[in-house]
Parts: sequence; structure tokens; C-alpha cells
Amino acid sequence: MKKILGFALILCLCLGMLACGKGERADDAENKEETGEISEESKIDYLVLVNKLNPLPDGFEEALETVTITNSVGDEVEVEKKAYEAYEKLKNDLEVNEGIYTELDSARRSVAEQQRIMDEFTTKYGADYAAKTVAQPGYSEHHTGLALDLYFKVKADDGSFIDVYENEDMEKDEYLSIWSKIHEKLATYGFILRYLEGKEHITGYRYEPWHIRYVGSSDIAGEIMSRPGLTFEEYTGGRQMADVTINLGTSALYSREELTDAMLAIKCKFAAFPGCELLSIDYAGDEAVTDENLEWLNTVSQGASYTKIAKFTMDFRTESENTGTLNPDSEYNDYGWWLAKEDGGDWEVVTFGYGHQ
Repeated sequence: MKKILGFALILCLCLGMLACGKGERADDAENKEETGEISEESKIDYLVLVNKLNPLPDGFEEALETVTITNSVGDEVEVEKKAYEAYEKLKNDLEVNEGIYTELDSARRSVAEQQRIMDEFTTKYGADYAAKTVAQPGYSEHHTGLALDLYFKVKADDGSFIDVYENEDMEKDEYLSIWSKIHEKLATYGFILRYLEGKEHITGYRYEPWHIRYVGSSDIAGEIMSRPGLTFEEYTGGRQMADVTINLGTSALYSREELTDAMLAIKCKFAAFPGCELLSIDYAGDEAVTDENLEWLNTVSQGASYTKIAKFTMDFRTESENTGTLNPDSEYNDYGWWLAKEDGGDWEVVTFGYGHQ
């Protein structure tokens, strides 16, 4: 009789522990449902890193589950399923608590579609132009369906909504507070701000307040967003890099804004240097802006008609491996970068290295 009672007691305790476990998991599931977090059965890696150095993994597109919606301007947008569910919760929070009305501008773009765009630009403008203006197929984060570009709507005096859709409009000072409120809520729903100001040499892209990335967990998103200046590349790589020293000096030829734009073009290009850490960038001075160098750069670009040029120098170090054609475990100093542009155009990196002075 005692054995039977003892067995019954053990059985009850086990069932009770099992019930408690189920209750805790149910609570966790409910909490994750509120923030749009992923389940353990996810078919894709929500921490996948896709950038100028890391292509979309094989089989990722085949495993992707997506939904397609139509935004306020009539465009269809395809999004990874869990990312969209999380975005809907973020969107509702912003509307109810902040009076901010967001929309999806774009999300997933297939590798095949990226290749079609590349082929179209190559046929129309030539291979060099296409390479400078279109992301290489397979290397765009938008392939994942986890990268979302937002825009927002503002109320007019008559109560109707006006779409603030173009990048140059969304970047206006009057909308800074809107982006700030949006960014404050991202981590709660598993999103991060992807392309940070000042980290272009790591991400490969300029600051984009509208580009957010779903990482699948509010804990991971919170860890990233709570560390100022931490990029997704640094988080997944396990190391935060030091700040870069920038010296634009003084120029009688170019405004501070022009020099900054040139510097950013260099930083975005440098992001494709494998295994390298940027230390400093310096404007080489107006003395490099000569008719001889202008003619040389137009020749290098095979008959371009540039009217303005600039030279910068850079210090950087390489890692012990994965450095491409550069020497491993080395520091490069006064590494030259030459840029040029036409009147009214943007700066283009024409050549770089230890060549023409």
C-alpha cells in the first residue's frame, strides 16, 4: 500500500512539474506573441548577415515564407511572415500611443529581380555604371525579406493623410522627432535600426532612418539597440570596432558638405574590404586638385567628363586572415583615394591604392 501511495505521489509531482512547465512555456509563448518573436521551429536564420561581403546563403529563398501587402500608394510589398507580424504590432503601437502612421515602402526583393535590374542597367548604361549604382545580386539584405523600408503619413488640416514617401522629404529636420519615436520602439518588437550614422565603413551604406531589420528576438534587438553605435556586423562578429578619426581640414574649393559626401562615398566603398578595420580618413588638401590630375582621372574612367576631383588618404589595418589581396596582419598608412564628379553630380570613387600621387 505504501508503495502504491509513494508511486502515486511521485506521479502527481511529475504531472505537477509538467503542468508548471507547460504554464511557463505558455506564458513565454504569449509574451513572444505580443512582440512578434519567432518560434523554435523557424526554417530560416533570423540573424543571417547579408551585406557587401556576405551573400544570401544557399537555400534561404526556398525556405522563406512571405506575405504580400499593398501599401497606401498602391505598391505591392513582400515581407517575411514573422517579420510582417512583428511590424504590424509595431505599427499599431505607434498609431495608438504616438499618433504616427507608418507604411511599408519595400521589403523583399528576390535575387532574380536584382539580377534583372542589373542586366537592365548594364544594357542601358553600361557595365561600369551598373556596378556603381545597383547592388550585386545575392548581396542585398532585402533578399532576406527581413529588411523593411518604412515611410509615414501625416495628417493635413482637413483631416486627410499625406504620404511622406521620398527619401529627401523623410530626412527633413521637421520629421526628426518622428524617426526618434519610431526607433525607440523597434527593439520591443524584434527590430533594429540597420544602417547607422558614422558606421558606413562597416555597413557599406549611408545612414537610413527608414531601414529597419527584424532579428527575431526582442532580447537580441534590445542588446544591439542599447549599445550606441553597435552595428549588426559587429554584433554577429562579436567585436565592436573603434571610432574612426575624420579630418576634413579646410578647403577653398569645396564646402564642408561636399567633403563630407566624398568621405562617405569612400567609407561605403571600404566596407567591401574583407577583414579590414578603418582607423582614419583625411582630406589630402586642395593642392591635389590640379588640371593634370583631372585629366588623368577622366582618362582612368575612359572618357568621363568630370569637372571636380578630390584626394583623401586613409589609415587602416588588416586581420591575420581573410584580407583578400592585401597583406594579412598589417597596417596601411596614407592609402590614397581619388574621387571625381561632374557638375551637379555625386562623388564617385575612381581609383585607390598607392598609385598616382
